[in-house]
Amino acid sequence: MERAVLGGGCFWCTEGAFKHMRGVESALPGYAGGHVDNPTYNAVCNGVTGHAEVVEVLYDESVISYETILEVFFTVHDPTQFNRQGNDIGTQYRSAIFYVDENQKMIAENVKSRFQEYFDEEIVTEISPISNYYEAEKYHHNYFELNPGNGYCQMVVAPKISKIRQKMSHLY
Repeated sequence: MERAVLGGGCFWCTEGAFKHMRGVESALPGYAGGHVDNPTYNAVCNGVTGHAEVVEVLYDESVISYETILEVFFTVHDPTQFNRQGNDIGTQYRSAIFYVDENQKMIAENVKSRFQEYFDEEIVTEISPISNYYEAEKYHHNYFELNPGNGYCQMVVAPKISKIRQKMSHLY
Protein backbone atom coordinates (compact mmCIF):
# COMPACT_ATOMS: atom_id res chain seq x y z
CA MET A 1 0.00 0.00 0.00
CA GLU A 2 1.07 3.53 -0.78
CA ARG A 3 0.36 6.52 1.46
CA ALA A 4 -0.84 10.07 0.72
CA VAL A 5 -1.40 12.68 3.44
CA LEU A 6 -3.59 15.59 2.36
CA GLY A 7 -5.07 18.64 4.05
CA GLY A 8 -8.07 20.06 2.23
CA GLY A 9 -9.83 21.98 4.97
CA CYS A 10 -12.13 20.07 7.29
CA PHE A 11 -11.05 16.44 7.30
CA TRP A 12 -14.65 15.22 7.28
CA CYS A 13 -15.01 16.50 3.69
CA THR A 14 -11.68 15.15 2.49
CA GLU A 15 -12.22 11.76 4.15
CA GLY A 16 -15.65 11.46 2.54
CA ALA A 17 -14.24 12.18 -0.90
CA PHE A 18 -11.84 9.24 -0.72
CA LYS A 19 -14.19 6.73 0.93
CA HIS A 20 -15.43 3.99 -1.41
CA MET A 21 -13.01 5.00 -4.18
CA ARG A 22 -11.59 2.10 -6.19
CA GLY A 23 -8.08 1.30 -5.02
CA VAL A 24 -8.37 3.21 -1.74
CA GLU A 25 -7.87 0.87 1.21
CA SER A 26 -8.56 3.51 3.87
CA ALA A 27 -8.99 7.23 4.41
CA LEU A 28 -8.41 8.27 8.01
CA PRO A 29 -8.65 11.75 9.54
CA GLY A 30 -5.57 13.02 11.31
CA TYR A 31 -3.30 15.95 12.05
CA ALA A 32 0.06 16.78 10.42
CA GLY A 33 2.65 19.48 10.15
CA GLY A 34 2.47 20.82 13.67
CA HIS A 35 4.89 21.20 16.55
CA VAL A 36 3.00 19.46 19.38
CA ASP A 37 3.08 15.74 20.11
CA ASN A 38 -0.27 13.91 20.31
CA PRO A 39 -2.49 16.92 19.56
CA THR A 40 -6.17 16.86 20.42
CA TYR A 41 -8.98 18.09 18.19
CA ASN A 42 -9.65 21.02 20.54
CA ALA A 43 -6.00 22.10 20.54
CA VAL A 44 -5.78 21.83 16.74
CA CYS A 45 -9.05 23.80 16.33
CA ASN A 46 -7.71 26.50 18.64
CA GLY A 47 -4.74 26.90 16.30
CA VAL A 48 -2.10 26.36 18.99
CA THR A 49 -0.45 23.19 17.60
CA GLY A 50 0.42 24.24 14.04
CA HIS A 51 -1.22 21.07 12.71
CA ALA A 52 -3.46 20.89 9.65
CA GLU A 53 -6.51 18.66 9.59
CA VAL A 54 -5.51 15.96 7.11
CA VAL A 55 -6.60 12.65 5.71
CA GLU A 56 -4.18 9.76 5.40
CA VAL A 57 -5.11 7.84 2.26
CA LEU A 58 -3.75 4.30 1.90
CA TYR A 59 -4.15 3.13 -1.67
CA ASP A 60 -3.15 0.43 -4.14
CA GLU A 61 -0.91 2.01 -6.79
CA SER A 62 -1.83 -0.76 -9.26
CA VAL A 63 -5.46 0.47 -9.14
CA ILE A 64 -5.17 4.23 -8.56
CA SER A 65 -2.16 6.51 -8.97
CA TYR A 66 -0.84 9.20 -6.66
CA GLU A 67 -1.51 11.66 -9.47
CA THR A 68 -5.19 10.67 -9.56
CA ILE A 69 -5.37 10.95 -5.75
CA LEU A 70 -4.08 14.53 -6.12
CA GLU A 71 -6.53 15.31 -8.91
CA VAL A 72 -9.36 14.34 -6.55
CA PHE A 73 -7.76 16.45 -3.80
CA PHE A 74 -7.56 19.56 -6.01
CA THR A 75 -11.16 19.06 -7.12
CA VAL A 76 -12.81 18.48 -3.73
CA HIS A 77 -11.59 21.72 -2.10
CA ASP A 78 -10.60 25.26 -3.10
CA PRO A 79 -6.79 25.32 -3.10
CA THR A 80 -6.74 29.10 -3.59
CA GLN A 81 -8.05 29.90 -0.11
CA PHE A 82 -5.22 30.68 2.31
CA ASN A 83 -5.63 29.10 5.76
CA ARG A 84 -9.32 28.45 5.27
CA GLN A 85 -12.05 26.59 3.44
CA GLY A 86 -15.23 28.62 3.26
CA ASN A 87 -16.27 29.58 6.79
CA ASP A 88 -13.66 27.28 8.37
CA ILE A 89 -10.83 29.70 9.11
CA GLY A 90 -7.39 29.02 10.58
CA THR A 91 -4.10 27.34 9.78
CA GLN A 92 -5.63 23.98 10.69
CA TYR A 93 -7.78 24.29 7.54
CA ARG A 94 -4.90 25.09 5.18
CA SER A 95 -4.53 23.37 1.86
CA ALA A 96 -1.53 21.06 2.16
CA ILE A 97 0.13 18.05 0.60
CA PHE A 98 2.51 16.26 2.94
CA TYR A 99 4.75 14.11 0.77
CA VAL A 100 6.49 10.94 1.95
CA ASP A 101 9.33 10.94 -0.60
CA GLU A 102 10.91 13.02 -3.37
CA ASN A 103 8.84 11.31 -6.07
CA GLN A 104 5.61 12.38 -4.36
CA LYS A 105 7.00 15.91 -4.03
CA MET A 106 7.73 16.08 -7.76
CA ILE A 107 4.30 14.71 -8.70
CA ALA A 108 2.59 17.13 -6.28
CA GLU A 109 4.41 20.12 -7.76
CA ASN A 110 3.51 19.01 -11.30
CA VAL A 111 -0.18 18.44 -10.52
CA LYS A 112 -0.39 21.74 -8.62
CA SER A 113 1.13 23.55 -11.60
CA ARG A 114 -1.21 21.80 -14.04
CA PHE A 115 -4.29 22.62 -11.96
CA GLN A 116 -3.39 26.31 -11.76
CA GLU A 117 -4.95 26.86 -15.20
CA TYR A 118 -8.38 26.01 -13.74
CA PHE A 119 -8.27 28.81 -11.15
CA ASP A 120 -8.23 32.59 -11.50
CA GLU A 121 -6.53 32.99 -8.12
CA GLU A 122 -3.15 31.51 -7.24
CA ILE A 123 -3.14 28.02 -5.74
CA VAL A 124 -1.70 28.36 -2.22
CA THR A 125 -1.41 24.65 -1.41
CA GLU A 126 1.59 23.97 0.81
CA ILE A 127 3.80 21.08 -0.34
CA SER A 128 5.90 19.88 2.60
CA PRO A 129 7.52 16.69 3.87
CA ILE A 130 5.32 14.74 6.26
CA SER A 131 5.97 15.62 9.88
CA ASN A 132 4.25 15.03 13.20
CA TYR A 133 1.38 12.97 11.80
CA TYR A 134 -1.16 11.72 14.31
CA GLU A 135 -4.41 9.88 13.67
CA ALA A 136 -7.45 11.85 14.84
CA GLU A 137 -9.71 10.68 17.62
CA LYS A 138 -11.99 7.74 16.73
CA TYR A 139 -15.17 9.83 16.83
CA HIS A 140 -13.94 11.64 13.69
CA HIS A 141 -13.60 8.41 11.68
CA ASN A 142 -16.39 8.01 9.11
CA TYR A 143 -17.94 11.17 10.54
CA PHE A 144 -20.03 12.05 7.50
CA GLU A 145 -21.41 8.53 7.10
CA LEU A 146 -22.20 8.24 10.81
CA ASN A 147 -23.69 11.74 11.19
CA PRO A 148 -25.72 12.50 8.05
CA GLY A 149 -28.20 14.62 10.01
CA ASN A 150 -25.51 16.96 11.36
CA GLY A 151 -26.07 20.49 9.99
CA TYR A 152 -22.43 20.94 8.93
CA CYS A 153 -22.53 17.59 7.13
CA GLN A 154 -25.74 18.54 5.30
CA MET A 155 -24.64 22.06 4.35
CA VAL A 156 -20.89 21.64 3.70
CA VAL A 157 -19.77 18.01 3.49
CA ALA A 158 -22.62 16.53 1.42
CA PRO A 159 -22.35 19.06 -1.45
CA LYS A 160 -18.57 18.56 -1.71
CA ILE A 161 -18.87 14.79 -1.78
CA SER A 162 -21.71 14.95 -4.29
CA LYS A 163 -19.63 17.23 -6.52
CA ILE A 164 -16.57 14.97 -6.53
CA ARG A 165 -18.58 11.81 -7.09
CA GLN A 166 -20.32 13.40 -10.09
CA LYS A 167 -17.16 14.85 -11.62
CA MET A 168 -15.10 11.70 -11.08
CA SER A 169 -17.77 8.99 -11.05
CA HIS A 170 -15.45 6.59 -12.90
CA LEU A 171 -13.34 6.29 -9.73
CA TYR A 172 -16.17 4.95 -7.56
